[in-house]
Amino acid sequence: MRRRVLGGSAAFAALAGLILTSMTPISPASGTEPLPELVRDAGEDVAVVEVIVADSTELDRLVDTGVDLDHAAHANPDGTITAHAVVSGGEADILRAHGFAVGKSVHDEDDTEAVLAEREATIAEAVAANEAFAEAAEAAEVSDVKIIRADYYTSFGVGYLSVEAKWADGQTNSSQLTVARDSGPGTEIGTGGTQNINRFVDAGVYLYHRGAAVVETRPDTIRITSPSGDVATAKVTDWLPIDDDDAFGPNYQSDFITSYLTPTELYDRIHALAAEFPGISEIVELPHETNGYRRLAQAVLGSSSSNRVAVDSVAWGHEGGNDLSVALVDPGAADSPLSVSVAGDEITVSLATGASGAITSSAADVVAAINASPAASALVVAYTYRGNAGGGVVAAGTANLTDGLSAPASVSRDPHPVYAIRIGKVRDGSKPGVLAYAQEHAREWVPPLVTIETAERLLRNYAQDAETKKLVNALDIWIVPSVNPDGGHYSFYDFASQRKNMTNHCELSGSADALARNSWGVDNNRNYDAFSLFDGYSGASTSCTSGNYAGPAELSEPESANVDWIAGNNPNIKFAMNLHSSGNYFMWSPGSYALPGRVSAPRPTLEEESYFWGASARILSEIKRYRGLSVTPARTGPISDVLYSAAGNSGDMLWYKHGIYAWNFEVGTQFQPPFESENPAGASAHAESQEYANGLVELMRVARDFETDSKRPSSSFVVSASAEPGMVEVMFDTSEPAAVFYTLDGSKPTYASTLYASAGVREGAETITVPAGTKVNWFSVDSAGNIEKNYKPDGTGSNFSSAIAG
Repeated sequence: MRRRVLGGSAAFAALAGLILTSMTPISPASGTEPLPELVRDAGEDVAVVEVIVADSTELDRLVDTGVDLDHAAHANPDGTITAHAVVSGGEADILRAHGFAVGKSVHDEDDTEAVLAEREATIAEAVAANEAFAEAAEAAEVSDVKIIRADYYTSFGVGYLSVEAKWADGQTNSSQLTVARDSGPGTEIGTGGTQNINRFVDAGVYLYHRGAAVVETRPDTIRITSPSGDVATAKVTDWLPIDDDDAFGPNYQSDFITSYLTPTELYDRIHALAAEFPGISEIVELPHETNGYRRLAQAVLGSSSSNRVAVDSVAWGHEGGNDLSVALVDPGAADSPLSVSVAGDEITVSLATGASGAITSSAADVVAAINASPAASALVVAYTYRGNAGGGVVAAGTANLTDGLSAPASVSRDPHPVYAIRIGKVRDGSKPGVLAYAQEHAREWVPPLVTIETAERLLRNYAQDAETKKLVNALDIWIVPSVNPDGGHYSFYDFASQRKNMTNHCELSGSADALARNSWGVDNNRNYDAFSLFDGYSGASTSCTSGNYAGPAELSEPESANVDWIAGNNPNIKFAMNLHSSGNYFMWSPGSYALPGRVSAPRPTLEEESYFWGASARILSEIKRYRGLSVTPARTGPISDVLYSAAGNSGDMLWYKHGIYAWNFEVGTQFQPPFESENPAGASAHAESQEYANGLVELMRVARDFETDSKRPSSSFVVSASAEPGMVEVMFDTSEPAAVFYTLDGSKPTYASTLYASAGVREGAETITVPAGTKVNWFSVDSAGNIEKNYKPDGTGSNFSSAIAG
């Protein structure tokens, strides 16, 4: 089966043109009264709250308000829909005033603070353990080097020795350690040769030294002598028993994630991986730098809209803006004129007074005076508050300008490069390509961990696992752990609920002032150029403070332009996964529709839809393998079917514009869950990183199989007795992971028929209870689109499977 690029067909162009020319542009709230602009002022607490709406029409109205929505939206037993909104108290009040039922909070800033404290405690504990080890070694209580593991294994008949060891100076010293080997029992150490192992640092914490090398014979004992002369020896053990049920071999390693990682740490991690595995990976710096984790220094003086004076520095905050101050001074004398003076970094505005000595200067007067002063205007720009005329009389006061950014100096304030790690034995565009990218939305901290875990598995298992080697040899894999590093850093260090990038597109007459800084930015996943807001589609906003602000134009942002560049310059990429959180959804195009009428972007053909469903069955099965999590059928399918319209999303761009089979993970149930959980089925960043990495690796296997798979699935029909009189229980079994579509009314099964589902979280396939004698018709389709018996599910075929339940 060959993928047809929809964007290049005349039929598609005609259909798209019909949709776009036969509808009117979308108005806010789908024709209802628009809400006031939603702006969360700095200092307001923000929480994820439930919003209950009556039906899908009301959900569309909620989306059109521009409120900052989580991705979760699920149907309730009474037919209502519960969505999750990220709002301040003021925003919640606006929603209530316009008829929305705002319910309980499901996540607040205290939860995020606890997660950050957990991360810091984990890092501090690891550093303290390193220091304690170093102190004990210095006191000559123990050797300053400790061997953790020494594992021998074979791959394709070749022997390897993998060694992990901890060195007391590893936290601060990047030196390699040398491992000396014997050549078997009773032989001298050194006769088997030596190998070097390298320092492994994660999130600034030294974990251990590690490395693997080919060995001629299986060693029995190894020895490491540290630079100080201390010695450690250890016996070599054999690595893992054979597990025939596992898709990967006995030497397969996983679980490389130990804590949350900031964008700086994510990029450091992939750079270290590429340096360690230069033969099968490289770093690609994408062409568009972001604006950077930087802002102008700002201040707002005054207490009401009419008497407030907003001031922005000309220089970036870190380049001098943070040193500035503005003082509005009462001269203490009658009939004083308004004047502005500058001494170094201090701007002083002596306010005008009347005959009684009372201040008479308005906010507009002060703004005009500052901007008219050559010395002051070289340092700052002043403006009235959010378009107000500024007629209110100002009060004396002083403000120190600040960019409000609190990340450590290790986080760059310059325009930020965005990096991808490209993995593959052959990376010249001749192999089928796969793209995985995360953190379009800044506050989604788990998805980047999935990409890093996947990169680690592919690279570290290459030399020792046959299945992994096949993937890396057959594919050209692009992984971007953070599309949006600026927003990601802001979420970690300043405002955990940040969704967008950090670019302030608000006009000075709007919400450009310091009090709105937590509302700025573009929603990167609404800024692409297929079925976007600018094409008349729903689910994005023109408001610069909206949670789903689409930006000033399609692909206006470097973050989205980079994703487009990867796809456009690498036509071999045929598969993609966009990693988001939360909600445990698994989705694909179409992702947008126009209102009124929910006029959808063109749906995939039946052949293409079968591939999405079949591949999804494989991927979701691997996610479930880790701890039993089932992504439910209700949360699997096209974005606009299972969630809401998301005009201008990246998945649609990749599918319609670039002809890429593009999926979307919505990982877990929270943006920032605890890293670990005592409940095996609970929200846990660690567990979620592992289970969704299973799914992402399975996508690589789907991609490898795509070109060559021609085997059709088969299925069987199993009937058992039911406790309910007159009824029987029915289950399907398939020869490989495959979707099963069935009917119970005697009609031909099609893709519109019922999809056989899982029984629920941590459970197997569902059991269907039907009356005895029911005729069941069905067919199965695998991940490559191969249909059982070559059945045509478009209504013309007749060779579907059929059986009587009884």
